[in-house]
Amino acid sequence: MEDVAKFFFGISGNVIALFLFLSPVPTFWRIIRRKSTEDFSGVPYNMTLINCLLSAWYGLPFVSPNNMLVSTINGAGVVIETAYVVVFLIFASSKKTRLRMLGLASAVAAAFALVALVSMFALHGQGRKLFCGVAATVCSICMYALPALHHGDRCVCLYMQRLVIKTKSVEYMPFLLSLAVFLCGTSWFVYGLLGRDPFVTIPNGCGSFLGVVQLILYAIYRNNKGGGGGGGGGKQAADADDVEMADGRNNNKVSDADGAGDSTVGKADTKV
Repeated sequence: MEDVAKFFFGISGNVIALFLFLSPVPTFWRIIRRKSTEDFSGVPYNMTLINCLLSAWYGLPFVSPNNMLVSTINGAGVVIETAYVVVFLIFASSKKTRLRMLGLASAVAAAFALVALVSMFALHGQGRKLFCGVAATVCSICMYALPALHHGDRCVCLYMQRLVIKTKSVEYMPFLLSLAVFLCGTSWFVYGLLGRDPFVTIPNGCGSFLGVVQLILYAIYRNNKGGGGGGGGGKQAADADDVEMADGRNNNKVSDADGAGDSTVGKADTKV
């Protein structure tokens, strides 16, 4: 019965996480249509890529037995995030942006290769599982603290929640994505508990908790979706420009209705 329940939560986590991974598609359709990345930042997609790579590696049978469902969804995430990074490289708005993206992608590949090689040739058994599990868990937890990072995680991030409190507006925190983040984090949290795997339980427990906080914030500020009246409206507009992380000298500003919804769908972060 326990195995059946674990399988059920693993499948539900796969389905919801896939939705979160695909949530930035409108943003990339816009980039392809306009043939420019404009002021969007490629950092979130590189960070999500390394997280997916490490998690997919951890779920493989020779690293962590009985965690294949972790590898399936993160393997899909690797393919999707790689596609996003390639689109960024092709349609980079400047040579500097393209070089920066290429450098980040190279760093991601090097970091993953180092973890994979060390775990394969220097470690065995529990030592291998511990090393890969810690690497994946630390990467997942760190993503929650980074501004506007997508987890596919995935609009869960401390920065986004601070912005909602500061502006008293949920304009940049869609309800469906917030709900999906909570459900995904909870599914994988329960999956980890049933499998007695702290490297699945801990990061997804954090994601589930932050998802709850995000839903509470949405309930409190749900009637404020931008355009606050009076003097507060100007302050909201100024604060909203900080939604995206400053990447070098460029602020990833969400400047119109199309960009506003798309740019927040990134961080899900549902870390699996």
